Amino acid sequence: MGPLERFVGSASIAYFSMEIALDPAIPTYSGGLGILAGDAARSAADLDLPMVFVTLACRQGYLHQEIDARGVQHDHPEPWDLSAVARPLSAMVAVFIEGRAVWIRPWLHVLKRAGGAIPVLLLDTHLTENDRRDRDVADRLYGGNEAHRLAQEIVLGIGGEKVLRALGFSIATYHLNEGHGALLPLALLRQHPRPPSHVSTDMFPYDRERVLERCVFTTHTPVEAGHDRFGYELVSRILGRYIDLPVLQQLAGADSLNMTQLAVNLCGYINGVAERHGETTQKLFPGYVIRSITNGVHPETWVHPAFARLYDRICPRWRHEPEFLAYADILPPTDWFAAHETAKSDLLAAIRRATGRTLDPSVLIVGCARRMTAYKRADLILENLPRLMELAGEYPIQIVFAGKAHPRDGDGKRMIARIADAARRATGRVPIVFLPDYGFAQAKMLVAGADLWLNTPLPPMEASGTSGMKAALNGVPSLSVLDGWWIEGCMEGVTGWAIGTPDMPAEAHGAALLDKLQQVILPLFYKDRSGWARVMAGAVSKCGSVFTSHRMMRRYMSEAYRGHLVWRPR
Repeated sequence: MGPLERFVGSASIAYFSMEIALDPAIPTYSGGLGILAGDAARSAADLDLPMVFVTLACRQGYLHQEIDARGVQHDHPEPWDLSAVARPLSAMVAVFIEGRAVWIRPWLHVLKRAGGAIPVLLLDTHLTENDRRDRDVADRLYGGNEAHRLAQEIVLGIGGEKVLRALGFSIATYHLNEGHGALLPLALLRQHPRPPSHVSTDMFPYDRERVLERCVFTTHTPVEAGHDRFGYELVSRILGRYIDLPVLQQLAGADSLNMTQLAVNLCGYINGVAERHGETTQKLFPGYVIRSITNGVHPETWVHPAFARLYDRICPRWRHEPEFLAYADILPPTDWFAAHETAKSDLLAAIRRATGRTLDPSVLIVGCARRMTAYKRADLILENLPRLMELAGEYPIQIVFAGKAHPRDGDGKRMIARIADAARRATGRVPIVFLPDYGFAQAKMLVAGADLWLNTPLPPMEASGTSGMKAALNGVPSLSVLDGWWIEGCMEGVTGWAIGTPDMPAEAHGAALLDKLQQVILPLFYKDRSGWARVMAGAVSKCGSVFTSHRMMRRYMSEAYRGHLVWRPR
C-alpha cells in the first residue's frame, strides 16, 4: 500500500486553509490563522480523526522579516525545500485562470502523532507544464496583487476539490477555514444543476441544499479588511464564465464577489471562533444562524519541556486528555518557579542570539507578540511612555515585542517603527526588545518564557487570539482587553487580569493597562511570590485545561461535521 492509499478510504472530512503551520521548517503560514490550522491538524492526528488537510505549497513562504536600526521592516522571500518534507503525487488537475489551463500537482506530507497520522496535501503550480506567468501562483503566501490573490483562491478552492476527487477521496464534509476557500462550495454547486422543470420559484438553477449539507465555514475576523472582495470585472477576466454572473451575484454580493458572503450562503454550518466573536459575526450577517466554537491550541506542541515534566508527574494522560491539567493547581510554588526559570532562561538566550541584548532574569518580562496591524494595538503599553518609565523606577519591567506586518500594511510597519523609537527613548529606564522574524519556533519560547502575556486589541475586532492560550499552558497569566477568548478565560486575579471593563471607551485602555500593572500585577510579582504562583497555577488549571485544540476538534466532530443543521433564513 502506498503512502496515500491508506488515507483515501478513511478520510471523509476535508479541511481547507490557505495557510497551515505544520513545522518551523515549513513556512506556509503568516500568523494565527495558520497556527490554528496546524494545531487542528495535530489534534486530528492525536485523536485519529478521519480527515485530510489541503493548503498551498508556498515555496517562497510568507516573508522573512528584517528590522533595520531605525525600526523599518524589510520583506524578503523565505524559500524552503518542499521535497525535503513531502513527496509529489502522480495525479494532476487543471483549473482555468484567464482562459489558460493551470496545472496543479499535490504533494503529500504525512503528519504523524502518537494517536495516528493525518495527510496534508500541498498544492503546487510551479510546474513546467504551466505557462511561466502561472508557475508562481501558489509560490508566495498572500503575495501579489488582487488578481494574483484571486488566482490563489481558485487553486485552493476549485483546484483543491478537483485534486481530492482525482486522488479518489470520498469527502462527506468540507470545512473552510476562513473565506479563502469559498470557491470550493461553488465548485460543488456546479455539480448539482436542477433540471429546468425543477427550477424553484426563485429561479435558482442549482440544488443548493446538496451543498449546504456538506460544507462548514469558520470565519476568523470581524475586521472588514479581512474579508476578501474582488470586482466582477476582475472575476470575469480571471475566472471566466465558470458560473453565470447573476447566480454569483445572488450568492456573493451584487457589487463585488465577497468571499465571506459566498461562504455563508453555501455552508450549512457557520461559526465564529469565540463566543463574543460569534455574537459579533451574527450582527454582520443577521439573516443567518452563526454559532461559535472557541479556538484552542495544541497542548503538547506549546508546553515547554520543563512544564511537561511537571504535568507528567500529576497525570501522564494530559497530552491526550488535557482536561487533566485541571489538577495542576496542586503543585507547590517551588515547582512553578523552577519550571518557569528554565523556560525564561531559554527565552533570554534566544533573545541574546537574535538581538545581542541581555535581559535581567530577575525582572518581570511582558511578552507581546502578534501580527503587526493597526487594530491589534501592540504598542498600547507605550502610549504614555513617561508614565511607563516612572513606573519602572518603582517596579522594574522589561518588554519583548515580536510580530510581522504584511508587506502592504503600512500602518503595521509604522507600528514597528514606533516601538523601535520608544525603545530608543526608554533606554536605561525600560529595556524594550523587538524579536525579529517572529514565527513558530520563536513563539514557543516567548509564550513560555515571558512572565506576563499582554494582548490589547481594539474591541470588538479580536476574533479569538490564541497566543494567550499558549501562554496559559505554561503558567503565564494574561493581561488583556476583554475581547475574543479572554472574556471566557479571564477570572480576575485567578487566571490573569482584565484591562478595564467591557463598556470602557477604547481611549481609556492605555491608562487602565498601566493602572493594573502599577497597582496590582507588579506588586504581586515582586512582593507576594506565593500569590504569583497561585495565578500561574490558575492559568494552567482553569485556562490551559480548557482552551485546547483537542476540545475544539471534538466539538467540530460532534457539532459541525456530524449531521450539522442546514442553513435556513430566519
